[in-house]
Amino acid sequence: MIPSLAELEATAVVVRLPLTVRFRGVLEREALLVRGPAGWGEFAPFLEYDDGEASRWLASAVEAAWEGFPKPVRDSVPVNATVPAVAAERVPEVLAKYGPVSAVKVKVAERGQSLADDVARLAAVRAALPDAALRVDANAAWSVEEAVAALTALAPYGLEYAEQPAPGVDGLAEVRSRLAEAGVRVPIAADESVRKAEDPLRVARAGAADLIVVKAAPLGGVRRALEIVREAGLPAVVSSALDTSVGLAAGVALAAALPELPYACGLGTAALFADDVVRPPLVPRGGSLSVGTVTSGAVAPDPELLAKHAAPQERREWWLERLRRCYGVLVGDSPTTSGR
Repeated sequence: MIPSLAELEATAVVVRLPLTVRFRGVLEREALLVRGPAGWGEFAPFLEYDDGEASRWLASAVEAAWEGFPKPVRDSVPVNATVPAVAAERVPEVLAKYGPVSAVKVKVAERGQSLADDVARLAAVRAALPDAALRVDANAAWSVEEAVAALTALAPYGLEYAEQPAPGVDGLAEVRSRLAEAGVRVPIAADESVRKAEDPLRVARAGAADLIVVKAAPLGGVRRALEIVREAGLPAVVSSALDTSVGLAAGVALAAALPELPYACGLGTAALFADDVVRPPLVPRGGSLSVGTVTSGAVAPDPELLAKHAAPQERREWWLERLRRCYGVLVGDSPTTSGR
């Protein structure tokens, strides 16, 4: 059941949070938060997403705030550290925010940087954590040829997998095939080809990836993400979309409900924020996040932090207008609505 637009607008709070490092080209993250009978939800699609894509993020926020999360099958979720595309000398500083972890995701293929920058960054992570599982994430920024060359250069550092090294399902399939032919053992993970696709299962049917990355908000919520993992039949790793702790709660709930969880999850990104809306924020302790407070709906913003980080009025209006447009898309796709 979808609440009315008036109900969503009545509780909507727009915040702007500072980051400690540049991530996806920004130093601040904006999000619209809503409160419902089951708790709080987060609507924070990246600014470049169109209304069709963004409406799935709204569906996820509605699920969290009005329906709540499915029953967990585990008490804790292992979490990896995330290293943005920082200079190699800043790697120890970033890793220090996470504490002990068993896996690290390293951002690569940043616009304006070179493969040498990526190699230096990965080498710095390996030097700091000799036994950690390392993954790289290119966010589809390489061509097929660039991806094959880059992963061949990065493979000696030991890669658990490479996340979305090239655009599209066909691009992933080609990279995977060329690496296999060259004897370069780097498993391929699909991210954008799942969360941004009209058909998120095509990547599995095409044999284009060894595993999939799933994020609750871009896929329309925890329950829809669980369906996609089940239907894809591939191992899954749960990740965040640079969420506040409110949004991270949905990711933890997804990871907690998956029947199998073979990989540490990319849900430690609250460590990249200089401040959050939840006190204390959802940051890993001993390399994992506890599930209990998340699935009970107890992850709630602190009123003082909401006031401190309130977005300027013009940004609040921008987000409310986006909410209205995406609500129109959402109810248009829904067989049952309320308050219309």
